[in-house]
Amino acid sequence: MADVNRRWLLAQRPSGNLKDSDFAFVREAVPVPGDGEFLVKVTHLSFDPTQRGWLQADSYLPAVKIGEVVRAGAAGEVVVSNNPKFPVGTKVQGAFGWQDYCITDGKGFWPTAALFPGVTPEQALGIFGTTGLTAYFGLLDVGQPKAGEVVLISGAAGATGSIVGQIAKAIGCTAIGIAGGKAKCDWVTGTAGFDACIDYKSEPVAQRIRQLAPKGVNVVFENVGGEILDAALGNLAMHARVVLCGGISSYNAASADEIVGIKNYMAITVNRARMEGFIVLDYAPRFGEGVQALAKWMAEGKITSAEDIQHGLENAPSTLRRLFEGKNFGKQLLAL
Repeated sequence: MADVNRRWLLAQRPSGNLKDSDFAFVREAVPVPGDGEFLVKVTHLSFDPTQRGWLQADSYLPAVKIGEVVRAGAAGEVVVSNNPKFPVGTKVQGAFGWQDYCITDGKGFWPTAALFPGVTPEQALGIFGTTGLTAYFGLLDVGQPKAGEVVLISGAAGATGSIVGQIAKAIGCTAIGIAGGKAKCDWVTGTAGFDACIDYKSEPVAQRIRQLAPKGVNVVFENVGGEILDAALGNLAMHARVVLCGGISSYNAASADEIVGIKNYMAITVNRARMEGFIVLDYAPRFGEGVQALAKWMAEGKITSAEDIQHGLENAPSTLRRLFEGKNFGKQLLAL
């Protein structure tokens, strides 16, 4: 075990695009666990668009404080333990943050093997973590799709969006994705099995939605916001459901003036549609249900996942930026 704990701390509230100077890279002594505590060596960090919001202001979770370690979901291994429930060698996951080592008493942490034997750290943080669970509960509980309906997913090549479309296909829906670039669109249709994918970088999105769904879209799973959401609202079917999962297009805006609003909001009234947001943490008591369903679909070959794995704790800021630069392909992870 190393005698140095490298940590990324929040140095200042970001304004606009994330910069290395928003963070401070420090080296400290590895902490020593007290009674009932254990020490985790972090092996993998999870990166999700919501982390940008955690750096900015209080929301469904308190904002990371200046000088605190940057919050992030992670997987690791217990290397020193004074807690019999978490013996040395136990693979665990939780919100360890951007650091090599983390001390905890186990609250809010759980063994990776509790999901099921043989699960990898990448799967624990991706398909069987909050990424897959966000797709599962957001689509099925909030969107309530029915077999034969059309589901439109923005950010379709991303970690959550790619799973949403595959769940839609598994229950008998038509899945139409929106992604940026030919390579991503080809993966969405060729590997993830969507029925179609619109390249927002080279195609007129609203026009293509009308062509692919001439009777309108029944469920919109929204990860992007702005002009993409507006195009979807202009193509709703009667009694459509719009699931607001995220709005990554506005997360780096330095002011409200830079955020693109929606014009087609009256389509919600005209089509008697419903638009609803959700936070996956509200479904925590049912996470086991979601994991079992996702595992079953994966075993049946109905769901696949892609991981984009970067390397080295020193690259944590640039790895988070990848999400907002359109560079990630599937679930963004960092291996330490």
